[in-house]
Amino acid sequence: MTTRHETFSNDLTLAFDDVGSGPAVLVLHGGGGPLTVARFVEAMSANARVIAPVHPGFGGTPRPDDFDSIEKLADAYAALLERLALADVLVVGFSIGGWIANALALRAGERLRGVVLVNGAGIVVDGEACADVFSLTPTQLSALSYHDPARHGIDPTKLSDAQKAGMAANMKTLAVYGRARDMGDPGLRAHLADVRVPVLVVWGESDRVVTPAYGRAVAASFPDARLEIIDQCGHMPQIEQPQRLLELVATMR
Repeated sequence: MTTRHETFSNDLTLAFDDVGSGPAVLVLHGGGGPLTVARFVEAMSANARVIAPVHPGFGGTPRPDDFDSIEKLADAYAALLERLALADVLVVGFSIGGWIANALALRAGERLRGVVLVNGAGIVVDGEACADVFSLTPTQLSALSYHDPARHGIDPTKLSDAQKAGMAANMKTLAVYGRARDMGDPGLRAHLADVRVPVLVVWGESDRVVTPAYGRAVAASFPDARLEIIDQCGHMPQIEQPQRLLELVATMR
């Protein structure tokens, strides 16, 4: 796997993995950081060229002080696609990465062939607010995130000090981009009707961070979208049901 860096005129440097060959796929990780999608990226790279950036501030990467919104992330990734001369790109966004994917589709839709939202946040749905992840302990967050938290959840007693520090830094960065406790853009949903590429919305039936009812509202917001619910799965299908997720993403190729 090759890690590359591209620097832009606003002192922003994007770090991203560039792996595999074939149709281009842009993978946008969620609030848990790039490690949560590492195996998905590896699996996708068997049949595609996968570009997997680290959102600035996550994973120990630098973030300029004024680089502080989902919209700026989307602008940066639109610029990255242009810099790499990529077209016909499939964007796969996980959780808050889904929010970025939506904003990117509204900015650079001409470079995309489709969007996959995996338990993707970003819109505001009455009665279906995202869980306040900033108020939860790792154990509490695992209980909401996984169908089987005993198997997949985080045991804080087994984390090193470095791992704990990394998780805390990721959460701090998530708060910057997610507007602290709001975790949604009230105006975004109305604009999704302007997205002109096919959209696949994938949701874990047991997700209690962002509920399946929220996922149905996401899918209904696009002119060309379908919803797929994964059984025995929570907020991270790439961890609990990786093969089923890959099968669904393959239908967008």
